[in-house]
Amino acid sequence: MNETSAPSLPPEVAELLRVAREHRQRLQGDLHESMVEAIYAQAERIVSRAVSTPAAPARPTFDRVLDRIVTSRVWGFPIMFALFAVMFWITISGANIPSSWLAGWLVERGHPWLRELTLQLGWPDWLRGLTVDGMYLATAWVVSVMLPPMAIFFPMFTLLEDFGYLPRVAFNLDALFRRAGAHGKQAMTLMMGFGCNAAGVVSTRIIDSPRERLLAILTNNFSLCNGRWPTQFLMATLFVGALVPAPWSSVAAAAAVTGVAALGVVLALLTSWALSRTVLKGEPSAFSLELPPYRPPRLWQTLYTSLLDRTLFVLWRAVVFALPAGAVIWLSANVHVGGQSVAAHLIRLLDPLGLWIGLNGVILLAYVLAIPANEIVIPTVLMLTVLVGGTPEVGAGTGVMFELEDQNVLKQVLTQGGWTALTGINLMLFSLLHNPCSTTLYTIYKETGSLRWTAWAALLPLGLGFAVCFLVARFWHWLT
Repeated sequence: MNETSAPSLPPEVAELLRVAREHRQRLQGDLHESMVEAIYAQAERIVSRAVSTPAAPARPTFDRVLDRIVTSRVWGFPIMFALFAVMFWITISGANIPSSWLAGWLVERGHPWLRELTLQLGWPDWLRGLTVDGMYLATAWVVSVMLPPMAIFFPMFTLLEDFGYLPRVAFNLDALFRRAGAHGKQAMTLMMGFGCNAAGVVSTRIIDSPRERLLAILTNNFSLCNGRWPTQFLMATLFVGALVPAPWSSVAAAAAVTGVAALGVVLALLTSWALSRTVLKGEPSAFSLELPPYRPPRLWQTLYTSLLDRTLFVLWRAVVFALPAGAVIWLSANVHVGGQSVAAHLIRLLDPLGLWIGLNGVILLAYVLAIPANEIVIPTVLMLTVLVGGTPEVGAGTGVMFELEDQNVLKQVLTQGGWTALTGINLMLFSLLHNPCSTTLYTIYKETGSLRWTAWAALLPLGLGFAVCFLVARFWHWLT
């Protein structure tokens, strides 16, 4: 639209264009940003002419008072970190008892009962081992390890989402992502990734710029998805919490999980900054985020939807993958080549690399077997630790996973398998920094249509994971 046509326009439109030009000249920024700012300025002027207000200044609303606090440059980030730390502390402290109770029923009682039943039915040893000692135990561990923390964490996360706080988190992060050369909406897709990385990748469709959308896709894996929270909670409880006295152990564990989640956001920013200045060069575009009003949390509806749509859905997905994974784990530990199991050969092959980065061969093999789903990493690690590298008193070499009495027994088994505090800490880091699961990789391929960028999405976090774990291991050994 040229200057000569402006006089024929209605006064409001002409004024809007004039303000937009002024903003563009002053800010030298994106036209979209200037137009949005001009629209809101003009809307405010129209409202001021059409609506009469009392002489006395109106009292600030609840939404505005709260927004001044939670989106403040001073208090916004401390409140965000404190809120998530409290959520993690409640999850870690509250999940121990129900997890032990479920393990007692499903593993300690359910497994011997099923073995006795199959003995009475005359099942051959290989079939009993494959189904009961492999498939059933892997599934039982998925349920007992994953269900309690998810049943506590997801309802709290959903309450924050329904209350309207998560858009404020995206608002706080917007400036950081723009400075990193990414789109402000990437903060929203990153928040979506905390539920599921595949869903986070799909949500990048809200970003119009292909370059910035690709940036969001490549870095979404730095959000801890549903399947990786149990690994974080368990390792933080067993190893990080044990580094401090008992009254503060759960606080230290919660702080560690919060730190890993925050590290994921920092790495997403740094990686976006690096990619936007190398292989994905370009100028960041602007976007407008209209914060929704705060809503009173609907407790019972939130509990219902979070337990069904998130907890049970993710648990069912983990169970579906755990059944065949349990069979593969049992076969790898019981099929022998040259007098040793296939798993033992693979673990011995991967051990030098694993120990070099502060992990071990069991963990690396577990991540290979758990590519279908992050949810089965911990059950796979536990089964491989006992079936191949565990101690005789808890069932090593028998093809049967050990029975968990409490977390002290679990830590004892891992310690006897060569685990240290460094192993637990680096497993938390590697859980954050490794290749996406198969579902997310397939989603990335469908969204990008490119094997090249799918490979980038897989190798970029994996390379960072090896590098970070190596540096932490070297620093740990230097300290000790």
